[in-house]
Amino acid sequence: MIGYINKIESMGLVDGPGLRTVIFMQGCLLRCIFCHNPEMWNIKNSNTYTPKDILKKIERFKPYYGSDGGVTFSGGEPLLQTEFLIETCKLLKDENINICLDTSGVGCKNYDILDYVDLVILDIKHITPDGYKMITGHSIDEFNLFLNELIKRNKKIWLRQVIIPGINDNEEYIYKLKEYTKNIPNVLKKELLPYHTMAISKYKDLKIPYKLIDTPSMDKLRCKELEKIWNS
Repeated sequence: MIGYINKIESMGLVDGPGLRTVIFMQGCLLRCIFCHNPEMWNIKNSNTYTPKDILKKIERFKPYYGSDGGVTFSGGEPLLQTEFLIETCKLLKDENINICLDTSGVGCKNYDILDYVDLVILDIKHITPDGYKMITGHSIDEFNLFLNELIKRNKKIWLRQVIIPGINDNEEYIYKLKEYTKNIPNVLKKELLPYHTMAISKYKDLKIPYKLIDTPSMDKLRCKELEKIWNS
């Protein structure tokens, strides 16, 4: 079985608890207007690994994980390669390695992957069908199905949302977000991520139009203020 991997980072500090190896898996169905990894959209433009290749690479880093760290599968969208992910996670679980899944919740072909995941970092793109479609170019239905599956399986969750000037950088939206998420169980952390413009050069190189070309980076202090409202 082959998986398509864009890159592997050995010292991730923001991709779940503790020190983590972050595996960026190739491919994504969404076309988020703020996406900073457009080079990961096409699933085949990448390196190939077997589950055993991943395990061999991870075993070198295991002594550094301590009690909190582990492996985070990110992307792109790791759920697009669900069967590869399941086989890889089985090997990691045999070695008692903590597994985190950083996902949009879109593209899952087998919800049993959640049986091998200790924590899900769930990216909220928008909370309304129209807003979600505007941000991602995709229906919100698949996200809702995945969220319901997380709730049914009682998974631990971190919630994240990117805040974009002129789109969702206002208290009215944050209070609606707070209402939307208040009854989701097992939420251990809620974070707002400030939109940035660092990916513009990638779009130019790939000759892809950048939809937020006139949008400035989000003020980080204002983003923290809005995050406090969400967490209050």
